[in-house]
Amino acid sequence: MSCPVTCAAWVRRGVAKETPEKVQLSQEELNDLIEEAQDRLGDAADGSDEGQMASGVNVDAPGRAKSSHENEDPPDDELDEYDLENYDEEECTGDLKLGDSLATLAVYGSNDNDPYITLKTTDQYEEEDFLIKPTDNLVLCGRVDKDYCSLEVHVYNHEENSFYIHHDIILPAYPLSLEWLNFDPNPDESVGNYVAVGNMTPVIDIWDLDVVESLEPVFSLGGKKEKKKKKKGKKSLSSEETVKGHTDAVLDLSWNKQSRNVLASASADSTVFLWDMSVGKPAASLMLHTDKVQTLQFHPFETQTLISGSYDKSAVLYDCRNPQDNHRVWRFSGQVERVTWNHFSPCNFLVSTEDGFVYCLDARSDKPLFTLKAHDEEVSGLQLSSQIKGCLVTSSADKHVKIWDILGDRPSLVHSRDMKMGVLFCSACCPDLPFVFAFGGERDGLRVWDISKISAVNEVFGNRERLVLANANSVASSSSNDLETAMES
Repeated sequence: MSCPVTCAAWVRRGVAKETPEKVQLSQEELNDLIEEAQDRLGDAADGSDEGQMASGVNVDAPGRAKSSHENEDPPDDELDEYDLENYDEEECTGDLKLGDSLATLAVYGSNDNDPYITLKTTDQYEEEDFLIKPTDNLVLCGRVDKDYCSLEVHVYNHEENSFYIHHDIILPAYPLSLEWLNFDPNPDESVGNYVAVGNMTPVIDIWDLDVVESLEPVFSLGGKKEKKKKKKGKKSLSSEETVKGHTDAVLDLSWNKQSRNVLASASADSTVFLWDMSVGKPAASLMLHTDKVQTLQFHPFETQTLISGSYDKSAVLYDCRNPQDNHRVWRFSGQVERVTWNHFSPCNFLVSTEDGFVYCLDARSDKPLFTLKAHDEEVSGLQLSSQIKGCLVTSSADKHVKIWDILGDRPSLVHSRDMKMGVLFCSACCPDLPFVFAFGGERDGLRVWDISKISAVNEVFGNRERLVLANANSVASSSSNDLETAMES
């Protein structure tokens, strides 16, 4: 049975608490939750009963029809093959009795007394697995199992070669995007360990990853439509529905690492929202696309720079200080699936499309630096290595993952593999381990792959230059003027 993984994200080492907190509900809180659930179930039942009465359906009719068929005897020829008349007669297979077969078995009162059980209890191992080590990465993924949707928190330790589910969180709707962030709206807290989840509803939920068995998010952005009360005898705009944010599914999220209270969201309602998480409200809405906005990403170093891609076959570069007047648009051959900035070349970004192409563009130019026919179907994953210059990994609905060398804007294929996971939906690169990637697909859950074990990858990238994060500020200052000039032109 397939349980697709629709989105994935990594958490850096040393961010999570060593011992996560567990939610402890009081009896009063449990009673409140039970009453609330009963009220919702009661309202749903009342609504269904009213609907049945209004449509004139007789609820008892199916029961009567069923009972009438229960009295009918099946044909004799269908029962003969089972020999039901001799069903209770046991065949004698020998002289061995049940007591004889169990005579040599020893039963102990507890595992402590059984000399053959060397592992008396698993509590110690469970406690060790619950702790988060400084060398552990967290890997997050959104999983769907029929009507059950969850956020799974995995622990990955590269040195110990361990990978397991630490805990999971029940989600209210089908997950579509994940974005890790450390902004805490509580003024008493400096940094946190949170994940923002976009789903099939217009609401963005932010969950605390350091809390296990939580029942609700720390806070949410946006909300369902509200209806204002209508005054009697008057018809006016006051009776119209008001919107707090998006009006359709949230397809992608991007957190601003420089301005930590800002989160950008892309939606199927064709808009991009910039949220101020300190107040929980949208600070701006960008409406330059004419179809669903599938993907977006803030610049890794420039606070004000954002790029988005849409089903309208375009990518838009914004200066968020004045996005309506200061932006730039590129057009492509197909719907845009993913966009990502090149953190080694701050003026360059990559775009993938539904028809299998990958484009590399310079924000200062209209023409692409290169165009690559990467896959036969849409390119759903577009990831640059976190530290290895020129290492690009793509994943696709054609079930393949491909590793490319794009150094010098001359892309060449290094390795290709059928992941045997069906259609691939997402990919993510580990921020601490530049050769380790996570993939989610149609089946087989979340998979982590260390591509350095491939000889061809070692030959090409083994001695390649790596990114030094300490130089990010100097890189940002040198590219700032170039990006502003590009969007003004």
